[in-house]
Amino acid sequence: MTAAWVDAPTRARDAAPAAFPMLMRLAAERATGVFLRDQGILYLAEGHVVHAESPSAPGLDVLLTVGGALPARNWQDALTRAGARHEVGRDLVGSGGVTAGELELCHLGALFDAAFFALGTASGPTRFRYGVTHWFGRVRPVPAAVVARETRRRRMLLDSVWPCPDVDTAPVVPRPPAPGQTVTGRQRALLRLADGVRTPKAIAWALGRPTFHTLVEIRRMAAAGLVESPRTQSQDPVFPEPAPALPGPAAPTLPGPTSPVCAEPDIALLRRIRDALEANL
Repeated sequence: MTAAWVDAPTRARDAAPAAFPMLMRLAAERATGVFLRDQGILYLAEGHVVHAESPSAPGLDVLLTVGGALPARNWQDALTRAGARHEVGRDLVGSGGVTAGELELCHLGALFDAAFFALGTASGPTRFRYGVTHWFGRVRPVPAAVVARETRRRRMLLDSVWPCPDVDTAPVVPRPPAPGQTVTGRQRALLRLADGVRTPKAIAWALGRPTFHTLVEIRRMAAAGLVESPRTQSQDPVFPEPAPALPGPAAPTLPGPTSPVCAEPDIALLRRIRDALEANL
């Protein structure tokens, strides 16, 4: 089939409802091509999702090389040898770079991770171009309905852990653990890179881990008070400025006890009290 474009314009408020039915329709007609959205793309082969990519999710190359399963040189060699034939995955296994099981697990992790962002609620058009195939080659095709269902499940999981979506894009700022609070090895690895500048996406790329798994762990740490979040920051007490005095006749001076003068509130002390209360809840 010659390459052709199919457009389905969508608005921000109904982006997800438009994306899923279109994906299901393409799956029903066993289409082959690329499904494009603002936050990522899905590659379909005979109606099944075979690859997914998103700027918000580390690709298969990052998960394999940075994650430690494959030397970067081996990846480049396989890309050079087999990229034009769309058989990079087969070459990696055939050359002994990774086992078939390692490649399959890593490929599925990258696919579901990128699909989570590609099928998100971002605004913009949803398009499909028929006849396009991915240079990596097929590893394990996944039914489109499974990808859509997993995307919905992941979105609900994030909200159940800590319903503050701004945590996903804000720089990660660590907070000291409360006395006796347990910090897992995975959390310590994330906290070592939490410098108040890196976002969860940047941390995921640096560790060679799926972004969604990183988001889940960071939301858990936000719920436990191990990292700051827009929600916890907004809970800091805010004291309004006193209203300026209006001009008018001077009030008469009456005898009586002098009222005490209140000092400015100690914000640092209030924050320490808040942290101590949170640690004991």
